[in-house]
Amino acid sequence: MVSMNRLDSAERSQVVECLCDGNSIRATVRITGVAKNTITKLLVELGPACVAYHDEHVRGVRVRCLQADEIWSFVGAKQKNASKEQKQAGWGDAWTWTGIDADTKLCVSYLVGLRDKGCAYEFIQDLADRILGRPQITTDALKAYPDAIEAAFGADCDYAQLHKIFGASNEPETRYSPATCIGADMKVVSGNPDPKLVTTSFVERQNLTMRMSMRRFTRLTNGFSKKLENHAAAVALYFMYYNFCRVHQTLRVTPAMEAGIAEHVWSIEEIVGLLRG
Repeated sequence: MVSMNRLDSAERSQVVECLCDGNSIRATVRITGVAKNTITKLLVELGPACVAYHDEHVRGVRVRCLQADEIWSFVGAKQKNASKEQKQAGWGDAWTWTGIDADTKLCVSYLVGLRDKGCAYEFIQDLADRILGRPQITTDALKAYPDAIEAAFGADCDYAQLHKIFGASNEPETRYSPATCIGADMKVVSGNPDPKLVTTSFVERQNLTMRMSMRRFTRLTNGFSKKLENHAAAVALYFMYYNFCRVHQTLRVTPAMEAGIAEHVWSIEEIVGLLRG
């Protein structure tokens, strides 16, 4: 096994590429021959570097249609199964809030936390700080959104909520089958949103991409995060890769290029280079 202090740039890039391709830590060990603790240490160091770059450069973005959503995962154990001591150590449900520009597919902001009022305010305020112009915003029917959006955007947005109505699953194995969407109810909250643009399809598709691209988000496996710090670092690395490296199939460029905050498709080596930046 190779230790962290002996990893060269090519080996670090190979490790990061494996992680971005959706491999677990243990699978990356088998593929690269790098020690598990070394891979984890590299991830935990690279995560904050990705956060810092995103915070500095994903700003002043003109967004016409913004879609926001939350995706569930957990650290250590599900909330209902974690003890009081484990919850104090960071175990339990971990929600990732995401805000996607429907036109450029850029993830403007993300936040790992709880699905509560406090995180809603923090997430929406961060979105408002990064966006120029008057966006049309669509979210699900989470009750924390309207007050948070009013506090952050005031009258400078057109906002609607989309409440999807689900019925019982028709599958015999209901435990593993999603409920069937039988309709949707649109509610105008503020401004004058265009009904044709009231949708959360793009951000929900992004949630699927997250589950496919991060082993920690895959359901019914033992690949879930064991530490909140590692989970947050993996999310930061994913969004750095998604925004700057991954060519979007419909755009034929990366979301960052489409949004005008990058001039080329980033390589994995450039992400690894953030550690020296």
